[in-house]
Amino acid sequence: MTAADMLRYARRRRGWSQRALAEASGVAQPAIARIESGRVVPRIDTLNGLLAICGYLLEPSPRLGVGVDRTGIRERLALTATERLDLTVAAARNLARLRGES
Repeated sequence: MTAADMLRYARRRRGWSQRALAEASGVAQPAIARIESGRVVPRIDTLNGLLAICGYLLEPSPRLGVGVDRTGIRERLALTATERLDLTVAAARNLARLRGES
């Protein structure tokens, strides 16, 4: 989601026009329009302040899939369905042994 999308979403959810946000924030309405149109990328502190006025937080979050080692997934997908089932049964038996369920 871009800064433009975030600000537009937060402002609309608040039920405000760009003019209302401008009055509440002290940021000129044309500047808010430029941010929301994507013509200007605001500084982080500006975006954070505008979002806060709308009742939202700007928080970092990890991107989905970044830092995930897919090696094991690819190896399993290369197996046939029967091979994957055999591995699953073996893993279930090992878990039962660890739990003492034999």
